Amino acid sequence: MQQQKRQPELVEGNLPVFVFPTELIFYADDQSTHKQVLTLYNPYEFALKFKVLCTTPNKYAVVDASGAVKPQCCVDIVIRHRDVRASHYGVIDKFRLQVSEQSQRKALGRKEIIATLLPSAKEQQQKEEEEKRIKEHLTESVFFEQTLCQPENRTASSGPSLLTVFLGVVCIAALMLPTLGEVESLVPLYLHLSVNQKLVAAYVLGLITMVILRT
Repeated sequence: MQQQKRQPELVEGNLPVFVFPTELIFYADDQSTHKQVLTLYNPYEFALKFKVLCTTPNKYAVVDASGAVKPQCCVDIVIRHRDVRASHYGVIDKFRLQVSEQSQRKALGRKEIIATLLPSAKEQQQKEEEEKRIKEHLTESVFFEQTLCQPENRTASSGPSLLTVFLGVVCIAALMLPTLGEVESLVPLYLHLSVNQKLVAAYVLGLITMVILRT
């Protein structure tokens, strides 16, 4: 009865696998990094079997590539890089850590860990710092470019348009023309405007003046 209560039905491949770290970085110029340690945690109330698989097993030596971990315990898995050469720089390899229940063969869960060989830790650090500086510089450049462009755009768009100025000149000319009924005028009769026409011209001129003052 206790075993049935403790052991739920587990679905294949759905069991979360807790392993640290999830990325291994080896540096060619630092032999101390040629040996890395993966720690597998078992937070469950039942024991787990584990197996370590690799996409390029000839490049690595895995100590205790398979074994068991007790409930609520952890186990260290040592991985050594044994083929350090320039042709492998930057190549991404993958490890797969599969876990299963001790009484069964099916894999209850799996976790992939990537492994990369880099030429130098110092070069990598310098590269990361340089990328960080470039990113910060680009961010600042975009910021300052925006602050400088906004006043220029406002300056370019300030001032009345040519159409507004033209309409204002037409209204002023209309107000200067003689009114209908004036006899003593050298302006031809067809250019004489009525009082209503001049009122419209004055109204439009007032609107244009407001627009010019706002710009």
